[in-house]
Amino acid sequence: MGASRQALFLQLTSSDWDGFLKGAEKEGLRVDRNGFIAQTPHPKALGSALTHPRITTDYSEALLELITPVCRTTEEMLTSLRDIHWFVHQHLEDEVLWSASMPCELDGDASIPIAEYGSSNIGQLKHVYRQGLAVRYGRMMQSIAGAHYNLSLPDSFWQKWQQLLENGQPLKDFKSDQYFWLIRNFRRRSWLLMMLFGASPALDASFVQGVKHNLTRFGDHTWYGPRATSLRMGDLGYHNNAQSSLNICFNELKTYTNTLERAIHTTWPPYEEIGTRRNGEYIQINTSILQIENEYYSAVRPKRTTERGEKPIQALESRGVEYIEVRCLDLDPFSPLGLNAPQVDFLDLFLLGCLLQDSPRIGDAECERLDDNYKDVVNRGRDPDLQLARCDQTTPVMDAGRDALDELEWLAEQLDHWQGGQRYRVALSTQRQKLEEPSLMPSARVLDAMTSSGKGHREWTLELSLEHQKMLREAEPDEQMRADFERMSRASLDEQAAMEAEDTVPFGEFLESYLAS
Repeated sequence: MGASRQALFLQLTSSDWDGFLKGAEKEGLRVDRNGFIAQTPHPKALGSALTHPRITTDYSEALLELITPVCRTTEEMLTSLRDIHWFVHQHLEDEVLWSASMPCELDGDASIPIAEYGSSNIGQLKHVYRQGLAVRYGRMMQSIAGAHYNLSLPDSFWQKWQQLLENGQPLKDFKSDQYFWLIRNFRRRSWLLMMLFGASPALDASFVQGVKHNLTRFGDHTWYGPRATSLRMGDLGYHNNAQSSLNICFNELKTYTNTLERAIHTTWPPYEEIGTRRNGEYIQINTSILQIENEYYSAVRPKRTTERGEKPIQALESRGVEYIEVRCLDLDPFSPLGLNAPQVDFLDLFLLGCLLQDSPRIGDAECERLDDNYKDVVNRGRDPDLQLARCDQTTPVMDAGRDALDELEWLAEQLDHWQGGQRYRVALSTQRQKLEEPSLMPSARVLDAMTSSGKGHREWTLELSLEHQKMLREAEPDEQMRADFERMSRASLDEQAAMEAEDTVPFGEFLESYLAS
């Protein structure tokens, strides 16, 4: 089956191949000049976090999220991301954007301000959802930053691919099935991304103050995992007991939406004990395992752009999967943008490879095995003695990595043949070098840089963040770009004000209607 998909793909011509559609969402904490989380509100010059199309906040008022439009090329996407960074840095005053995924200095939950979105019902819903995350998991976990990479293939490809597969489904259903085919293989291979791009092997001591952990002391204010690739994606990052009870199935759209829907409508006793209000104020949307779909943490998500007030499940069920969101990427602390071009090109290659390789349904036993592989690479991916489970045998992690890259060689050659140049072979070679020289892995580079600088996580990251800010602020200003961003900021503030003026239904009634839908 896998070979037949590869053979079918090779029947395409350069005129059939229209490239990738891509975009990024990059998070980053605002911090003060001492490396402490910012206590200031979202800068008004950056517009409304509720309605601005490029600049918003994630969990915290201090956690910026920068969003590119859909782009055709890696260069276009990174240029867009650089432009957004440039504008943001012009308005941070004495603050700086933190370059690492693991946070700056914190002083417990109270030091992490929850994002505010104004008085509209949608704005209040977003805030109450974040209050719910705080009472369920605490705020510390929510201060972690990452990069999300969004990828889709144009309809011109899907139509041709459907003809080659001799599939008679409606295009919407065909695309959804194929994206889930890709997702199943992503689940099988996502450990590779943690090894190649994991860049959070250390953290500030304030993050684990009073918490039991198995980390090693690096310095007075830093802990680290000697072989870890991504503490962000490990047990100290995104996890919780309630979600561990879920069995979200990624085999097809229907099972995925059904299992998510069930979680949103299944109460969880500890959350029932908390209740939805405290002193008359809403502190969570509901008492279910999940308040909404976005609460489910996963390394990958099938996505569909939602309309205002529409739930993600509703959008997926009515219009099908539109794109894939890769959510397991640490920020690249060495890049002012948190992402780099060879990484983005490799992600394109990797995700397309997941579509073109055999992808049987994932049963319970395989699902457990895949989760174990992922956790092992997160915690000790640079351990040469680590063995990964593959079917009924184990393989040294570096050999498994080489095998995974070898499987992409033909595809890199084909894409380069169609597009000209050596973009994908270079991207593949760049990742292969990390397996041959593990000191080139981002997680190893972070520890080496901290060691050579004589600084802990906080001091080293702050120094790097200030360097990135200086470089971005000194970039040649584009007055048209500045005017465009200022116009977007003003328009977003006007849009938020209009939403607030239009809302006449009390929030309690709005929430009841939202949950009933």
